[in-house]
Amino acid sequence: MQQHWIYRKPDNLVGLFEDAVELWPHNNLFGVKTPDGNSLEWMTYREVGDRVDNLRAGLALIGVDKGDAVGIISNNRPEWAITAFAVYGRGARFIPMYEAELVKIWEYIIVDSGIKILFVTKPAIYEKIKDLPSRIGSLERIILIEGRGPGSMLELEQMGSLKPIPSVQPSPYDNAVLIYTSGTTGNPKGVLLSHGNLTHCAKSGFHIYPELNAATRSLSILPWAHSYGQTAELYNWLQFGGSIGFMEKVETLADDIVLVKPVFLIAVPRVFNRIYDGIWAKMNEEGGLKKKLFVAAVETARKKRLLGEEGKSDAWTDRKFAFLDRLVFEKIRQRFGGCLKGALTASATMNPEIARFFFDIGIPVYDCYGLTETSPACTMNCPARYRLGSVGQPVERVKIVIDNSAVQKDDTDGEIIIYGPNVMQGYHNKPEETESVMTEDGGFRTGDRGWLDDDGYLFITGRIKEQYKLENGKYVFPAAIEEEIKLLPLVANAMVYGDGRPYNICLVYPDFAVLKRTASELGLSDEPENLINLKAVRDLISDEIVKHLGGKYGGYEIPKKFFFLTEDFTLENGMLTQTMKTKRSVVIDRYKKEIETQYA
Repeated sequence: MQQHWIYRKPDNLVGLFEDAVELWPHNNLFGVKTPDGNSLEWMTYREVGDRVDNLRAGLALIGVDKGDAVGIISNNRPEWAITAFAVYGRGARFIPMYEAELVKIWEYIIVDSGIKILFVTKPAIYEKIKDLPSRIGSLERIILIEGRGPGSMLELEQMGSLKPIPSVQPSPYDNAVLIYTSGTTGNPKGVLLSHGNLTHCAKSGFHIYPELNAATRSLSILPWAHSYGQTAELYNWLQFGGSIGFMEKVETLADDIVLVKPVFLIAVPRVFNRIYDGIWAKMNEEGGLKKKLFVAAVETARKKRLLGEEGKSDAWTDRKFAFLDRLVFEKIRQRFGGCLKGALTASATMNPEIARFFFDIGIPVYDCYGLTETSPACTMNCPARYRLGSVGQPVERVKIVIDNSAVQKDDTDGEIIIYGPNVMQGYHNKPEETESVMTEDGGFRTGDRGWLDDDGYLFITGRIKEQYKLENGKYVFPAAIEEEIKLLPLVANAMVYGDGRPYNICLVYPDFAVLKRTASELGLSDEPENLINLKAVRDLISDEIVKHLGGKYGGYEIPKKFFFLTEDFTLENGMLTQTMKTKRSVVIDRYKKEIETQYA
């Protein structure tokens, strides 16, 4: 049963965007790196608004009307947002897709959603799909974003500028976007999100972050094709007149963050995990006085935090921290551009040890929780209310229920069920799958497992579908163990397996950059792929993993055997989803023979 919620205005994305253009016409909105890579070229809210007006009129000229489906294959860029708001202004639905995707997935989404007009970024993508209109009945036209000639986005904007039209103001219950989840198995599911779903989520987040204002700048890292980046960054930033610079690519992130100088980031734990590992690896490599000062700074910051948590302070600790903060932590903050005041992370729970580290160095990282099906925000930590290790308290008008019926009798956790104006309209063309995840009273069954403390903070304990039983009947939640293993400097990636088996094993992809340095210290050959064939190296990594997990996990949970990989889990080899989650079934199938060897 879909509940009928009352949404506060602006209750649609057209109104949200047009209000922002009216309030902050001269504020910078989008910043793109110049060709030389040394500066940013900015577009103001008014400039973006003019292009939206022109493209909206251009879409009307080529027959885009209320309820039509318009798709885009593009990474984050100003044209992504311009297209989205032009589509919303026609009362049409928007279907975003990733550039780094298989052609067969694009084709599946185009057919399933009935896309009529498709925008693509680059000629290379156009060449891969230019024959689709001849094979797909609904697809009438492909428009190229980059370029100036016939069939380009620029031509359509120019056409529209000659025949301006007013925008359509959609109902909050109208479908705004169709976001296809990059599931770990099978074809992706199209999640129907309404204008009310998305505006509610954007507003509920902003209400608990009053410090965000027109001077707040973000570096856009996460894809807007996913609901998290789209809602938490793009729609959220419009509410306070903030600005967004674009990351060029993952490989340039370190340089881009210094260039853009973000004040607040929307990110995933993986970003901070890698930075944390990199900082410690560098300190261990340099050693000597630098490492001693770093360790002293970390310990002093920790002591200061612990005293603060007890409502106490110590003058000597405060003075020592102030000195070491300027000497050590200030240099780390400069690597983030020097202006970063905090970050929001989701998609996986932040490791509490890493979260405390960033709090201590002056860059608080706040965990939140949500799913595409909940638009996505369900719970958030924030500066005024946070609890490390949790994913925060429910956002406004969202209710969380823990269903214990599907777990073992003694467990205090259970399946998380979400109620609120953020819950999706359903899965497109999949009524049976929609029914299977919705309760009779309008709640969404997340498939995630967790518990609420006495103050309403939510703690995630695992994914119900990913839990498995060992041969002895004991349950294992592999994701938490994997995240713990990936904290080790020698490990870049890991996957734990043991479904129905006598014990767990672990597939390990080492951090070869760190491994080469370790090998050099041990006087070994530094050829990465040869290194993992050496028993001494395998034993070194295995022993570190076992030692690291000891005391944190039960003996039955700690892997007994290890298999070392020479290839990481990536989007390109199909072992990662677009949101950087491991496709467990794909990995298991790929390494079936190697897994069986561990149990032989």
